[in-house]
Amino acid sequence: MTTKVDALVIGAGVAGLYQIHQLREAGLSVQGVEAGSDVGGTWYWNRYPGAKFDSESYIYQYLFDEDLYKDWSWSERFPGQPEIEQWLHYVTDRLDLRKDIRFSTRVTKADFNEDTGRWRVETDTGDSYDTQFVIGCTGMLSAPLEDRFPGQTSFKGAIVHTGKYPKDGLDLDGKRVGVIGTGATGIQVIQTIADRVGELKVFVRTPQYVLPMKSPKYGPEETAWYKSRFDELKRNLPITFTGFEYDFENTWSDLTPEERLEVLEDIHADGSLKLWLASFAEMFFDEEVSAEISQFVREKMSERLKDPKLIDILVPKAGDYGFGTHRVPLETNYLEAYLRDNVEAISVRDNPIAEIVPEGVKLQDGTVYELDVIIMAVGFDAGSGALARIDINGRDGMNLRDEWAKDIRTTLGIQKYGFPNLFMTGAPLAPSAALCNMTTCLQQQTEWITDCILYMRAHGKSVMEPTADGEDAWVAHHDETANATLISKTDSWYTGSNVEGKPRRVLSYCGGVGTYRQKCLDIAEKGYEGFELA
Repeated sequence: MTTKVDALVIGAGVAGLYQIHQLREAGLSVQGVEAGSDVGGTWYWNRYPGAKFDSESYIYQYLFDEDLYKDWSWSERFPGQPEIEQWLHYVTDRLDLRKDIRFSTRVTKADFNEDTGRWRVETDTGDSYDTQFVIGCTGMLSAPLEDRFPGQTSFKGAIVHTGKYPKDGLDLDGKRVGVIGTGATGIQVIQTIADRVGELKVFVRTPQYVLPMKSPKYGPEETAWYKSRFDELKRNLPITFTGFEYDFENTWSDLTPEERLEVLEDIHADGSLKLWLASFAEMFFDEEVSAEISQFVREKMSERLKDPKLIDILVPKAGDYGFGTHRVPLETNYLEAYLRDNVEAISVRDNPIAEIVPEGVKLQDGTVYELDVIIMAVGFDAGSGALARIDINGRDGMNLRDEWAKDIRTTLGIQKYGFPNLFMTGAPLAPSAALCNMTTCLQQQTEWITDCILYMRAHGKSVMEPTADGEDAWVAHHDETANATLISKTDSWYTGSNVEGKPRRVLSYCGGVGTYRQKCLDIAEKGYEGFELA
């Protein structure tokens, strides 16, 4: 059966829910399609032990409705996945969104018909849709890299990717557990399960700079404090550099070494991402500044680890990469977990994992670590991965997966040349791909998309697509901005280097959330300059 709608929204996470609400309020017929059995997006799939916010709860919120904001109260500064999922259920039910979402349904194919200017979308349930607009709200980190090592299917125990952790959890008590990966997700898992498992083997390839998290509980006083700031947050979050409440306020060259250290110590003690996102912007451009701040963080980590062997495995070395050029994780007693007798850090930097064998993990030198459970915190095909896993065909036989296999390009991270009426959120070349408080950027992008569709309708236009020149201009601006940073010189998922064969490009727009927002507004005010409307 084929259902005809005005817009089809793929995904029912933070972006998808708000996009459905907006388009429905604007009078469009909208169908949401979600692979999961319920809403939540990131917070549906990532239910591994220890999953939680590292944006402050009161800024990771929708700001389009003051009552919606104030009628929900958070229990702490950085709450965990169960509470976040409950919040998204609250939003969904408050806005009555479930009736317009098909759950347990995965989009498999989308074809643009050049004669009708509409898309035909197919799903794994056999349903299909005839729609004018397709909006991909598929998430920037929602294409898990599951098949990473030879022999995974031979393992006799349980093996799971953190991005597909079972709803009912896993029995880890007293078990021999291996965690592969020490990025933000792996760190949350490790610190959470260390005191539950019998043995914990952590396979460390690239050590991470980490910052301690402070997550005080919220009572009536704290709740009243942040709710009283609604207007301030709504006004300021969209114009800061990263969509957080804080911004860069210090200039490295204006301060003495003693004053710089005082700033770093003060911000480090805040227990948030502030050291990364609001200390000294020069750390992203100046190698000397980067080296000094990186050394500061290394010393903080080493003081806690004490053991030279652990420091060698778990603390990045000078010259590896600079603090802030990778995703910076927040942690709670993560480093202290390695001081436990039942926890072992195993460096696989020079002795990599060769394969998974029935008994456990086998390294290149032949060493086998016998395990009952393997938790793979090995990351995602970021930014482009989720949409590229759908067979999306635009004009003239252009296939999105093939186009992105050649070069990761978009216009504003919202549309792609050759794919009319296909809109995206959290896609490459926008801040939402990596460098943003996600709700700030996803609200901005979905609102821009809604305004664009309403503009088209008001002006009798039915099809919209970036021009080739418009896309070239955005990619050139993006690259000029990104290549001025040290992020572009570092191998990480930020540049796609964690996926073999993926074209290298900084995935996220590095010019700042406020700057990006203004550029989007300017383009709209000029009648969508750089886009062709017909």
